[in-house]
Amino acid sequence: MEFKARVMNGEAMGRSLKRIAHEILERNRGCDELCLVGIHSRGVPMASRLATQLKAIEGVDVPCGTLDITLYRDDVGELTDAPLFLDSHLPFEVQGKTIILVDDVIFTGRTVRAAMEAIMSRGRPAGIQLAAFVDRGHRELPIKPDYVGKNVPTSREESISVCFEETDGIDCVDIYTA
Repeated sequence: MEFKARVMNGEAMGRSLKRIAHEILERNRGCDELCLVGIHSRGVPMASRLATQLKAIEGVDVPCGTLDITLYRDDVGELTDAPLFLDSHLPFEVQGKTIILVDDVIFTGRTVRAAMEAIMSRGRPAGIQLAAFVDRGHRELPIKPDYVGKNVPTSREESISVCFEETDGIDCVDIYTA
């Protein structure tokens, strides 16, 4: 992969996360009954940061969990002979809650489909919403995020890398070409 361009730096990412937090609060009329669920791997730090933003705005701790969707993927057998399983940690009941799935990039929609299936296996939420840091297009399933940090149209030969200080040592969004 060859570096093509940096589309967001840390400052721009911070502004987008703050805007997404405000949009979540506006749409849900506050944060009662909201729970954030970060999809491994880069959805986890994004969900944590959104929880921090929501607390700064509303003064309320929004429950935040993590979700491994490996077992729910439709391509798990194609990925590797020995898939890596990460821990899911949902320190709340999903029943009756509004679950906001959080992921760094939405592409085909297959990861989100798997995440919805994983959530539904744990109970029946009042609703599921989706927050994605980057929407790069090329959907294969009829899934659309409710909250988007930035739309970045790409070709199928390009890839998007969202980096967070917590996992990568830097906050940025970059495009790479094959």
